[in-house]
Amino acid sequence: MLGATLDADLYLKRLQQELARIDQQALRRWADRVFCAWQQEKFVFIIGNGGSGTTASHMAEDLGKSTLLEKDLYDETRRRLKVLSLTDNAGWLMAVANDLSYEQVFVQQLMNYGQPGDLLIAISGSGNSPNVLRAVEWANRHGLVTFGLTGYDGGRLKQIQQDGLHVDLNDMGMVESIHLCLFHWVLNDVFARINRVGRYAGSATDQAGAQS
Repeated sequence: MLGATLDADLYLKRLQQELARIDQQALRRWADRVFCAWQQEKFVFIIGNGGSGTTASHMAEDLGKSTLLEKDLYDETRRRLKVLSLTDNAGWLMAVANDLSYEQVFVQQLMNYGQPGDLLIAISGSGNSPNVLRAVEWANRHGLVTFGLTGYDGGRLKQIQQDGLHVDLNDMGMVESIHLCLFHWVLNDVFARINRVGRYAGSATDQAGAQS
């Protein structure tokens, strides 16, 4: 826990240092993956435990509501990003955890929803959460795109994900904070591409560089 040993000034300086070390190409690929899902009308599923679970909920809410201009939220013909956090169905989570095992809480939902080409964003600070790994393994076998957000040494998730962004830091709180901080750039970038505003003003929606 860095905050237990560093005062506020040193903590903020360390946070700045860690942000500066982020692989910006991985960050751009993350945005590409989400934009590509919108282009191809695929689902984006997001999973995680604990703090990462609430990050998954936050990401799903923002991607669902804040990828369109406010005036377009009333437009029934506007293409929307299909996004679900699999951390949010409390009844299903409890039933699966009780009747099967906690390792199955995400993969059982993917078996109902997931289709080839969909995107699974898997968040695990340690990279070793069994329920996240089972979901990624299933997604890889069934043609989904898997993108991991990890910390520490990346764990098993970093080894089995198809793509991802890694925060090379042994502090869970700062890792989780960085994941969410970077997500807001992804959200803004996808918003700009979908709505052709900002640096994407006047450009076609099939942006070069978006990955399938």
